[in-house]
Amino acid sequence: MRRSSAATPLPFARARRRADGAPVVAYDRRPGRVPIGAELFSGDQVSPQALPGGVPHAHDFFVLVHVARGSGTLLVDGRPVPLVPGDTCLVPPGQLVGGATTDDPADARSWVVFFTADAVAGATASPLAWRFHPLLAPFAETAGGGPRTLRVPDEDRSTWDALLRVLAREAPAHDDPPALAATDEAATAALTLLLVSLARLVGPPADGGADPLVAAVLDAVEAGFRDPISTRDVARALGYTTGHLTTVVRERTGRTVLEWLTERRMIEARRLLVETDLPVAVVAERTGHRDAAYLVRRFREQHGVTPARWRRGAR
Repeated sequence: MRRSSAATPLPFARARRRADGAPVVAYDRRPGRVPIGAELFSGDQVSPQALPGGVPHAHDFFVLVHVARGSGTLLVDGRPVPLVPGDTCLVPPGQLVGGATTDDPADARSWVVFFTADAVAGATASPLAWRFHPLLAPFAETAGGGPRTLRVPDEDRSTWDALLRVLAREAPAHDDPPALAATDEAATAALTLLLVSLARLVGPPADGGADPLVAAVLDAVEAGFRDPISTRDVARALGYTTGHLTTVVRERTGRTVLEWLTERRMIEARRLLVETDLPVAVVAERTGHRDAAYLVRRFREQHGVTPARWRRGAR
């Protein structure tokens, strides 16, 4: 799919590779910007931004593909997903996206929405345990292991189109100055309304759908990330060897236990940097880092800037 306008660069960056060698595209967070975006695509060619290097890749954020016009196929985890007008394909973090084709490029129009878990979940629950969040649970894989595809009813499509246009307008472009608070709120509100609509289409989640081991690991991460715990500590608490737990969690989630710990600590560090005036040393202490220097090093690895610079840019 080709982007319909000469838009600004999408906020993506190559972060790492999965165990199978596939690149993982990270949401390139910037201070002062809500991690939400939307783009209207057309045509049958996937842009370089959407498919880095022309190769299959995974994301560390959520992707929602909504077909407004035309039909085609999206390849997810090696499975062709046929899409027609009104279809919405939900791609959770970690699934492999292999590209898209359209039956009639001249008539194809699709919206792509991308956002991170903490843009929705906030402080209401662990941002890592998104499968338990009512607005994010629809992104969980189906029983057969593939992505979920939902059909938006005909009578709701005009509402969807309006919300998507609001989202594309209000979500700050990646190279814009930090957004106004009201703009962030408008983008978050539009995304929330879309996710509420999706949740209604899915209905209440079935009991027992969550992976108990993954849930236990994320609970342990949530309970202990403020302390300097390691993968070994989590494994010991759950009764597993470090190697076994690392392998199983990576196979089931696409990330290691240490990567989940790091992500949770970064989420809390960003929150404290923006919402408080605590010294960086105190932020480090409250996020499980042994000292300020260690936090600065890890923060720069994740975000390309120091915590102090992030704080200045967000205010």
